[in-house]
Parts: sequence; structure tokens; C-alpha cells
Amino acid sequence: MIEFIKTWLFVTGEKTLNELNYIKDYKNEENLRKSFNELATMVFGINFEDWYQKGFWSNRYIPFSYSDGGKVVANVSVNVLDLIIKGEKKRALQIGTVMTHPDYRNRGLSASLMNKVLDEYKDNYDFMYLFANQSVLNFYPKFGFKLVNEYQFSMDFLSGNSDRTGIRKLNGNNAEDINFIYKFATERVPVSEHFGTGNTQGILMFYCLYVFYNDIYYLEQEDVIVICKKEGKQMDIFDILSKKEINIDEILTKITYEDTKKIVFHYTPDYKRIHTKSDIFNGSEVLFVRTNGYNHFPLQIKHPLTSQA
Repeated sequence: MIEFIKTWLFVTGEKTLNELNYIKDYKNEENLRKSFNELATMVFGINFEDWYQKGFWSNRYIPFSYSDGGKVVANVSVNVLDLIIKGEKKRALQIGTVMTHPDYRNRGLSASLMNKVLDEYKDNYDFMYLFANQSVLNFYPKFGFKLVNEYQFSMDFLSGNSDRTGIRKLNGNNAEDINFIYKFATERVPVSEHFGTGNTQGILMFYCLYVFYNDIYYLEQEDVIVICKKEGKQMDIFDILSKKEINIDEILTKITYEDTKKIVFHYTPDYKRIHTKSDIFNGSEVLFVRTNGYNHFPLQIKHPLTSQA
């Protein structure tokens, strides 16, 4: 069977895995980074170049790839970060940007790269996790990952006198605003002590550049940055950046409107002054977690969207 596969690969001109080049952490190599971006654009419709040029691609985002003649053909990226669980910091690795060029699929490249990541970090983490789309749900359990249900938290809101004074809208396309957000993010406290993240300002800036560039607000009196969006009578809050504990009532009064009836949190709120309800989150991507040692991943949480790779 092995000889048959080798003969078939020779006839078709396809290279075996051993004939491809294994590379990692090459962000400063322009040609490889350009090829990486071309593959990301083809597979996901995203490009990391502006993120890199603005200095947000740090050593915490590490691509593990195969290349063919200088062309990146498969990738699995590692994001090194912290998880905050019940106020305790845990070492975490978030897997993302898993992609293979269409001409190189079904050759086990993603599986090989996953094994290289597992071998690279071995026991140097408490949790390794990722978000998978519905088409690959059977792939990650082969590597020790288990599906974990996320929960969406929300609350009914009785709108009162909305006070929208002292709000400055920030522009994700404006260099001064972006630098202000980044500096703020490096000094922030976790969005939740029950379940939050740390050292994720690089991922946050990706969202500010490409996703929520028109939904970022600085509340001057409260000294917080809120990423939120109004959808009819619903207000979706994606993140609240603060350097200290916040008064959520004051913030909700600022960002809501007179017709706001519902608040949806895209993270795990742990505010003492409000009551929330939770339902199983049915998103397009599913959370998979691999636990190391005696650590236990918490139940009924929502991973902060702005630190999701």
C-alpha cells in the first residue's frame, strides 16, 4: 500500500509530507509572511499584513506551517495567553488560523502540524483550546480535545433616562485612536474575574482593525472603552476595557438608548449589581478544550469574543 501511494504521488506530481518544508515563527520574513497572508485571504478572506505593520503581531502569535518552494501551503497558529478562572491565572494556548491550500488537502498536513504543536509545548500549559467550525467537529477529539458548551449571557433592560454625554467615538482606521486603544488594552484588567483572558491585546487589536472598527467608544468620565453595537432594541456588548473595577450601571446608562430592552454580553459577566440569565450558545463555531494536569475547565462560561482567535 505504501509503495502504491508513493507511485501515485510520483505520477500526479504531488509532494509527500517529508518533501515539504516545516517552518514556524517567521513573521519577520517578508516573503513567507506574504505567502501566509495570501493563504489566509484565500481560505478565510482575512489578511494580517496591516496588523503586522502596526506592530500588533507579537511573539505571542506563532504560525506553524508547511511550505513548498517558499509558498505556505498549510498552517496551524498558536496564541500564547492567560486564562483568568475564578481570579486565578492559568497558562493557555489558543489554536487558530488552521488552514490548508486546496491543492494540498487530504494529505494529513493539519494533523501533522497539530502533533508538532503538541510536541513543542508538551506540559507547558494548563489549557489548550480552539474554536472549530461545524465541518471539522470529528477532527480535534483525535488530539485529546473535548467539546465544551458555551453560554450566552443576557439581561432584560428597563431603559430610563439615557445619558450619552461624554462619549467619544473611536475610529479603528485612525492611527491615533488605535494607539490609544492599544495602550489602554495593555493596562486593562480582565473583563471578568470569573472567566476572562490576559495578554490578549494583540487579538483585541485585530478585532478593532477589521471587525469592530466602527463600534468603539471611549466613556471619558468613567475612563473605559466599550465595544458595542445597537441592533434594534438590543444592545450587544462585546468588550469593556477598564483599568479598574467598573460600575456597570453607570456604563449601561451611558451606552443604551431609550428604546433598549435587552443587553447581550459576549463574554462572561460577573457584575454584582445586575442579574443575568444564560442559555447555551449556538454559534457557528464550537469550543474544544484540552486540559493538562489536574486543571478543570469551568462550566457555563462564554469566552470573550474579542480574544477569540
